Amino acid sequence: MKVFQREQRSLFGEILDWMLTPLLLLWPVSLALTWVVAQSIAGKPFDRALEYNVQALAALVGVQQQRVVFNLPQPAHELLRADDSDLVYYQVLGARGELLSGERDLPLPAEGEAPEPGAVRLRDGEMRNHEVRIAYTWVRLDLPGAQPALVQVAETRGKRSVLATEIIKGVMLPQFVILPLAVLLVWLALVRGIKPLSQLEERIRARKPDDLSPLDEKTVPLEVVPLVSSVNDLLTRLKDSIATQKRFLADAAHQLKTPLAGLRMQADLAQREAANAEELKQSLKQIGRSSMRATHTVNQLLALARAESGGQVIARQPCDLARLTIEAVRDSVPRTMDRHIDLGYDGPEPGSPGVQLEGNPTLLKEMIRNLLDNAINYTPSSAQHPGVITARILADPFGQVLLLQVEDSGPGIPPHERELVFQPFYRTLGTNVDGSGLGLPIVLEIARQHRAEVALEDARPGQPQPGTRVIVRFALGDGATRGERTETDAQAA
Repeated sequence: MKVFQREQRSLFGEILDWMLTPLLLLWPVSLALTWVVAQSIAGKPFDRALEYNVQALAALVGVQQQRVVFNLPQPAHELLRADDSDLVYYQVLGARGELLSGERDLPLPAEGEAPEPGAVRLRDGEMRNHEVRIAYTWVRLDLPGAQPALVQVAETRGKRSVLATEIIKGVMLPQFVILPLAVLLVWLALVRGIKPLSQLEERIRARKPDDLSPLDEKTVPLEVVPLVSSVNDLLTRLKDSIATQKRFLADAAHQLKTPLAGLRMQADLAQREAANAEELKQSLKQIGRSSMRATHTVNQLLALARAESGGQVIARQPCDLARLTIEAVRDSVPRTMDRHIDLGYDGPEPGSPGVQLEGNPTLLKEMIRNLLDNAINYTPSSAQHPGVITARILADPFGQVLLLQVEDSGPGIPPHERELVFQPFYRTLGTNVDGSGLGLPIVLEIARQHRAEVALEDARPGQPQPGTRVIVRFALGDGATRGERTETDAQAA
């Protein structure tokens, strides 16, 4: 149960509710318990007075001439009646239950209660429509076979109620002052407690839009440190993401600037009045090459953007890597024939054991195509000395490993550049290859999404043209499945 109900949850309101609700609910319970305790405390002195009176009356019961007698002096009788607040009744019954003195209609003890001479007992009762407190005892008689005599003294409860009320007033009236004061102190303490959150909010609002520096964790309470740490981690990742986007856009603009400038220059040359038909034809060819280069760069950029959308869960299905590789090789055959390159496939047939994996066929085929394009671009070839490119599949169904290799007979990649070539727009120094520098970054990103590793090595170590072998290692089986499931769950969370 909450004292304050809000449409939108508030930390201040939640804490205030949980602090004030028990206080306000326990206050009536405290009143009831105080009333019960006050009644018990107020009754004890009057109960002792009743016990004294009944013992005094019991001492006046005796036996004379084989008869039970009760001699009450007049002063003692007046003392029993001398109470302005309450009425006092008494009763003395003999061995046979006959009335010796007092009130005949005073209630008797419960039937079946065993007499215990000398012991004083207390009970509540009603006398003439008034609630009374009764003290009673039995007196042993010096008569053969006689039952004990019964002596009872009853008193109305007026003084007890007055005393209990005074105790309640003395205890509860200060609480009417203390309760609002406690609520005020709780409010002020809570305002002071969440003040660091308000200060943190002010510091965040005062920041400039481009300020992504981490927040100071030392100025916030310990309970808020995990939240600030999470925000700092988000700011760091956001800063890296923005820096990557800025660098990507700058590189993309630089890469597109060259073919677009070439298009404009060739168009200007073609529009010259003194240009003959041959020069016009050459300009048109250059325009075609520049447009193809720009188109290829744009397509590579789009492919990298699709591959880098790894924050979303890619659609997976059973894929035959051998089939996808053969299809990519067939698609690249016309281009390799124009460049006099010997392109081939080495590996198991589609449908063979160990060549299946869970993945996205479109992205996998894009990865293979980029590996082949990269090999074609960097493999020198002529009709007299044709280059060689081999796409190879190595399946190990027992070791739960599937390897994709693409090797060429080109100049190779120096060891100190093998990490740099996976950066967007980076191209190996000393080459005059017309490329965008996005092929291997696309390969790396698609491999990461399929929990695969990419490695580079020399295809023919020690040779003048060592070539390059790109190895993509896929881990199959329960380990990869668990890893993919964990990654998917983390992204969903």
